[in-house]
Amino acid sequence: MTHHNDTKMVSSSPDRYTIRDADIDLLRKAGVSKEDIAHSVKVAEKALEIAARTRRKLDIEFVERGALFHDLGKARTHQIEHGKLGAEIGTALGLPARITAVMEKHIRGGLSAEEAVELGLPVKDYTLAALEERIIIYADRLVDIITDGIVPIREENEAEERFEDILRTMPKYGKNERTLERYLGYHLEIQDMMAR
Repeated sequence: MTHHNDTKMVSSSPDRYTIRDADIDLLRKAGVSKEDIAHSVKVAEKALEIAARTRRKLDIEFVERGALFHDLGKARTHQIEHGKLGAEIGTALGLPARITAVMEKHIRGGLSAEEAVELGLPVKDYTLAALEERIIIYADRLVDIITDGIVPIREENEAEERFEDILRTMPKYGKNERTLERYLGYHLEIQDMMAR
């Protein structure tokens, strides 16, 4: 589905979109570890796969690049503020505002203002308004479940089938009640689109 080369096909077809080497190099130069880059590539590939299965007209470049850069802030920290720091780094690198917004908003799947205060983050709107953003966050959660070995890699679809149960029984993935409900909402919305 995706290949690492410098040619980018601008298309509404996720299966023809390629991840650019220049973007991988940008992550590397920013100081993102090999492991975090590998995770980000997997999230981008999963997000493109999900986007294709929704059969919706989407901004595929946004899906792929938002997913690829979502953890840019991990070049500096793996703590909760990596989203905020990623947005700052992304802005300094000249990435589009909607991509840097995904970096900031992906923490806990779109925080409320109250949650931002509790976590010591700037109070702002972290709502995932665009379907592309929700696909990225959903893909990120699925990749975590697959990579952590909760489901066998050869049976990735099990992560989707068991998503609700995994999030409800493993606090690492569901975090807290508010975060859990957001993730489950994205899961139901996107699964419904893929079923049609």
